[in-house]
Amino acid sequence: MVLVWAGCKQPAKVAADPDPVGTYALVSVDGNKVPCTLQHQEHTLTVKSGSFIIGPDGTCSSRVVFSPPSGGDSTREVKATYTRQGSKLTMKWERAGMTTGTVEGDGFTMNNEGMIFAYRK
Repeated sequence: MVLVWAGCKQPAKVAADPDPVGTYALVSVDGNKVPCTLQHQEHTLTVKSGSFIIGPDGTCSSRVVFSPPSGGDSTREVKATYTRQGSKLTMKWERAGMTTGTVEGDGFTMNNEGMIFAYRK
């Protein structure tokens, strides 16, 4: 009599879409570590810090602290609603246009007018 052990193979686990909800700190703009000085639309400015908050209710907000060449610090805060498709978020900004972003692990990357903003939780 021959006894055969058939191994039970567990079904492959499919990675769930990452949960984007949380607060992210700005770490780089166009690959330049923050703080950094950038050219944008013929203007030079220094990006000092930033944050991006993704809420569980379909809202998000962005806050960036920067210095124009004239000196002093300025803060730009904007709010949006977002839709999610897997790891991709599409943001519709109040009184502005739309941008897209991607959540990957503890990171969030957004293309804003051709500039790549990278954030980490």
